[in-house]
Amino acid sequence: MERVPFAALDGWGFHPVTGDLAHRTGRFFAVQGLRVTGGGGAFPHWSQPVIRQNETGILGLLLKEFDGVPHVLMQAKMEPGNPGLVQLSPTVQATHSNYTGAHRGAPVRHLEYFTRPVPGRVLADVLQSEHGSWFLNKHNRNMVVETRDAVPDHEDFRWLTLGQLGELLRHDNVVTMDARTVLACLPADDTGERALHSDTDVRSWLSCRRTDRGLSAEPVGLDEVRGWTRTATVVEHDEGRYFQVVGVSVRAGNREVGTWSQPLLEPVAQGVAAFLLRRIGGVPHVLAQARAEGGLTHSVEIAPTVQCTPQNYAGLPHARPLFLDTVLAADPGRIRYSAVHSEEAGGSSAPRAGA
Repeated sequence: MERVPFAALDGWGFHPVTGDLAHRTGRFFAVQGLRVTGGGGAFPHWSQPVIRQNETGILGLLLKEFDGVPHVLMQAKMEPGNPGLVQLSPTVQATHSNYTGAHRGAPVRHLEYFTRPVPGRVLADVLQSEHGSWFLNKHNRNMVVETRDAVPDHEDFRWLTLGQLGELLRHDNVVTMDARTVLACLPADDTGERALHSDTDVRSWLSCRRTDRGLSAEPVGLDEVRGWTRTATVVEHDEGRYFQVVGVSVRAGNREVGTWSQPLLEPVAQGVAAFLLRRIGGVPHVLAQARAEGGLTHSVEIAPTVQCTPQNYAGLPHARPLFLDTVLAADPGRIRYSAVHSEEAGGSSAPRAGA
């Protein structure tokens, strides 16, 4: 992968009226503007570039038991935004444009297990949002499907146990964000532990936060975004914060298409996603926040205790997120988990530290 000027992107261009960066076919995705109001606090309103992709992708894990032990079929997949390029991805990771052949490439392997699943074999099937600070109303269908078929071997796919994946998640930049989101949808064992809040209480709390925040997001042309500048090679924030929109040319040996070019979102610094953990009545609980993001369909979703890029708050001491300094100053002996993981790498390139 290499950075290229926007003019070198094959099939991509800026709209002469709106300034939106889109593909000539109207497929895949577009980079446009977003105007947000009602944010409250230090940022009551702002505008920014955002990726708009009016289609739902499939993120699917195929599960099979070997000698009574559940295994999931993981794919070694190349994405242009991945550190190291190749990481462990779900069995299927494809947008609607991809699996309907808009790229005129090879078919997506194992797609049939998720578009025509056997009744009674679907263990999870739920819509989950993409990163709401970078994507507008973007969702993926997260699925886990069990099979008893003899699935043909392929050099890009391996069956791994959940225990093996748990160990691999402790290594930096091995398991993709898409794989992590599907793994999080696996049915949890009912241990009978007593939670501080019931599921009904949590849903009610989230509904109230969505009403209270009153966040409003309006799509606008990319040329209408204030505080951002476009050059021949980058769209960037005037103060060097948040992220940049760049162009890349890609060559891959294990993708449906061997070569292509596209825009990417490239953050200016590493982010932090962290949970504070506490035992209540002997039961481990994590502190979650109701987080508002301009690109979320319902404006607010449940997020980690801290989810931000600390560098974005340099020189803004009164705007620093709650608990950020607690996380950054944590005693190493009290850190139960720490690894660096990439974001969704088909439209962005971003490491994020998890704790």
